[in-house]
Amino acid sequence: MRLNVSLKSSVGALLVMALMVGAYLWVPSLHAGVNTAVRILTVTDLQEAVHQFRDYLLGFGVWAPVVSAALMVFQAVIAPIPAFVMTFTNGLLFGWGWGALLSWSSAMVGAALCFWIARALGRPVVERMVGGSRALEVSDLFFARYGHRAIFIARLLPFVSFDVISYGAGLTPVSLGRFLLATGLGQLPATLLYSYLGQNLTGSIQVLFWVFSITAVIFVLGWALGPRFIKRLRAGRPQD
Repeated sequence: MRLNVSLKSSVGALLVMALMVGAYLWVPSLHAGVNTAVRILTVTDLQEAVHQFRDYLLGFGVWAPVVSAALMVFQAVIAPIPAFVMTFTNGLLFGWGWGALLSWSSAMVGAALCFWIARALGRPVVERMVGGSRALEVSDLFFARYGHRAIFIARLLPFVSFDVISYGAGLTPVSLGRFLLATGLGQLPATLLYSYLGQNLTGSIQVLFWVFSITAVIFVLGWALGPRFIKRLRAGRPQD
């Protein structure tokens, strides 16, 4: 089903994106800060990335939660960087409860913004933003197979891109309310788990061993089973 794109919504979405990109390009301190955060968040060693990001956030003092939230929204809309590192770090800095709340609410804002941008600009623009039509294929497969349950199911699977599903949902007739409800419930288990594991990074070597063992198992299973799961979705997709 093709959704109608209104001129007013399109202009509003383009203005918001232009302001975000413009601030990044023309505010030197913001440009340097974002580049530093992206460099840290793409460090391959998970423990090192978390500790570096913790030190980075501590440099902002009382503004650390605001900076963490802003980066979570930024990565959802523009930069495909690993959000789970931020969730770990929020748990480490603020405790699992407050850290989980910060990560969960920030991700909700980012998801809602992606949904709104997709709804306002339409599929051709979104395809360019996410790297082509193949990037949206997973989202298409989930909605073709699971309908209104697709968002909730996709949020539970660590190998499915959070941002692509958010953009993809905006290209479907699903309402914003249903999207936010499914997103909020679906992302909650992983957010609580990563926040709790992040809090325990300050524990003993034995605790650290179990933290990273559990994390490794989650991602290995995700990457191992993900392609097989997507293949099954393709096989069961209705023919046009």
